[in-house]
Amino acid sequence: MRKSMTISYEVGDNLYLNITNKCPCACTFCIRNSADGAYGSDPLWLEHEPTFNEIMKDLDNRDLMKYNEIVFCGYGEPTCRLDTVIAVAEELKKRPVCPVLRINTNGLSDLINGKSTADSLCEAMDIISVSLNAGTKEEYMKVTRPKYPEAFEAMQKFTADCVKTKSAQVIMSVVDVIPPEQVEASRKIAENIGATLRIRAYEN
Repeated sequence: MRKSMTISYEVGDNLYLNITNKCPCACTFCIRNSADGAYGSDPLWLEHEPTFNEIMKDLDNRDLMKYNEIVFCGYGEPTCRLDTVIAVAEELKKRPVCPVLRINTNGLSDLINGKSTADSLCEAMDIISVSLNAGTKEEYMKVTRPKYPEAFEAMQKFTADCVKTKSAQVIMSVVDVIPPEQVEASRKIAENIGATLRIRAYEN
């Protein structure tokens, strides 16, 4: 495992922020299982978790106006550092021109932080993208392998709470390696919650 301090990296017209390697899940399809980085980036395994000041210094070296989105998504679950995520987002929104802010999350923020987090995250972000991963609890637990027994229910409640705020676009995503029947079951879950389903291409 190679380590670095890659805090930000480009994917197309978006800038991704890598601020933690912590994650309460061990998804079977996670790129962490087979690579040190993504999309040709430097290694995303962090030597240490960057401070707020280190993150902002990294962003100050970027021309943020060239990006469509700034995405909180790296080699870990960003809501493991909820306060830092919100602080960075708030600072970015103070600037004259701020790209769309998106967070890619496993939706377990409430369990991770021991409190309801939808309101604060939706206020900070423009887009909340939740990894649904499967359309049934049995498949979800098998594919996602979370440390929390109640993860499937908590993820859906978090997403529903985000929809209720009406202050951010809410997406649920699955990877295209799951069977068609799981995709359809996932679509029904997203529709019932009021979120948009996105089917992502698997990257290895």
